[in-house]
Amino acid sequence: MELFEALTAPKRASLYWWNGRQFAQTPWQEVLADATRVAAGLRRLGVCPGVPVASVLTNTPSVVQGILGVWLAGGILVSLPVPARAMDIGEYADQLTTLCGHVGSPVLLVENRLLEYVREPLAGRANLRAWESLAIAATIEPCPPASEELAFIQYSSGSTSAPKGCALTTRSIGNQLETLAHMLGTVPGEETFASWLPLSHDMGFFGCFLFSWAHDCHLALSSPERFIYDPRTWLGDCADFGATVSAGPCSALRVATRAQSGSRLARKLSLRACVIGAERIAWSVLRSATDTFAPYGLTARTWMPAYGMAEATLVLTALGLDDEPSYRRLDETALADGEIREHAEDTEASARIVSVGRPCLGVAVRTAQPDCISEIHIRSTSLAAGYYRDPRRSAERFIDGELATGDLGFMRDGELYIVGRADDMVSVAGRKVYAGEIEATVDTLAPVRGGCSTMVDVDDDGRARLVMLLELRDERVDCSLLAADISRMVKAKTGVLLDECIFLAKGELPKTPSGKIQRFRCRILVASEDIASIARVELRRSGGTLRKRRAQRPATTDRVTPLG
Repeated sequence: MELFEALTAPKRASLYWWNGRQFAQTPWQEVLADATRVAAGLRRLGVCPGVPVASVLTNTPSVVQGILGVWLAGGILVSLPVPARAMDIGEYADQLTTLCGHVGSPVLLVENRLLEYVREPLAGRANLRAWESLAIAATIEPCPPASEELAFIQYSSGSTSAPKGCALTTRSIGNQLETLAHMLGTVPGEETFASWLPLSHDMGFFGCFLFSWAHDCHLALSSPERFIYDPRTWLGDCADFGATVSAGPCSALRVATRAQSGSRLARKLSLRACVIGAERIAWSVLRSATDTFAPYGLTARTWMPAYGMAEATLVLTALGLDDEPSYRRLDETALADGEIREHAEDTEASARIVSVGRPCLGVAVRTAQPDCISEIHIRSTSLAAGYYRDPRRSAERFIDGELATGDLGFMRDGELYIVGRADDMVSVAGRKVYAGEIEATVDTLAPVRGGCSTMVDVDDDGRARLVMLLELRDERVDCSLLAADISRMVKAKTGVLLDECIFLAKGELPKTPSGKIQRFRCRILVASEDIASIARVELRRSGGTLRKRRAQRPATTDRVTPLG
């Protein structure tokens, strides 16, 4: 696909965007007209071909038109992380300063709402401009990045490490849009997408927003804040707009399903595909969501488990249209040793690993060791050119046209199964433990908020301490008893002992705006003791010792929430 020809071609469809009270409509054709005026304004700020433009992409019409405006001016769009959950304004300002300096952008573009938060801490550190202020009554000759030139640099929010910038060419992005069209069987002009995902996230940006625009599809664009405030809005918007396609992470589907209990959708669902990815997929969540939304016309075949990453623009594998999701039961003890040993029945020591489908168009997948669990390697026509200005990490991951993903899994009958990330494996007393498997089990406990638990290993004078962090659904629970239950579950599953459980209030566990837990930030917080806990229970002592109670973070107005 010729990317900029597709984006600037005449359109019939519209963008519907949430303005805080209701959805407002703007035809894509008007968005294009506004983008040309933004391009003229950017040119006056010094943006010309090949210049990186640091941007915080939130879900507003000024940002949407500004994205194309950057490209029409010839700039390289640089997507910086939006504020992560449990991140204070000082930490966020430092992150923006570091990344702006890394890319060498002449400006930092943010929407007006965020400008008020960051203006003071970034004073003298960045040339701040609001997206809303860019458009001027002038025109320029468009000169978007050529096919092999950089067009987009995406800095992830960092779930397992500090943010790194995936550098994408125009060709890679165009190839990805073709891959998505083949995967979804899309007919241009005949689809309606619904999304709340942040535009700073690859699934929200490429999978929903840019694809809808390029293929002339209607897009109902909500925001992460609205979803967090009322998770029912995700499927509610799908029903209200007659959406045929949507997408989201498994943790968000879990929350939306739970929130829907006891409520009704206004009308039937028209979804023919809802892509579920961005993190480990839990079979129990797919099953519960199917049961909850079945009265509105949804079936198990609606869910499309998929696997992707920003280093390949977005998608790599996906379940076929109209295929029903499936899983394999694996022995967890064998998993830790890299062996694939299937169980005939569900047991306490078995794990259900969901298939994320077959390689998509233009993608080849292999595992480092074909007959056991090992690192996944991929080739893709949408592969990034590397990490921007980071030759060391680029050389470690991008090798001879192939990407070493850092994810662990196996292939069976042509389908890929993800077990976890190498970064998520911890070693305790010589045993390897997949943190994700333990977290999935802990999430099933009634007092624990689903998708809000993580296990980290912290160095303690040369010995690895195993610490579980989790948010509570009800703070009145007996933390000592709950910690003991969790400790028994972990020992039964893995044979290792937890050292400590740290119980947190809602919203305190560090997460990316799309809902993935930032394990590396959790590890730093635990090691530094800089974490606001409801209670901390040491488990190596007999019966468990409640070490700290009600150690809350001091009240402050400097906390920032995810923006969309």
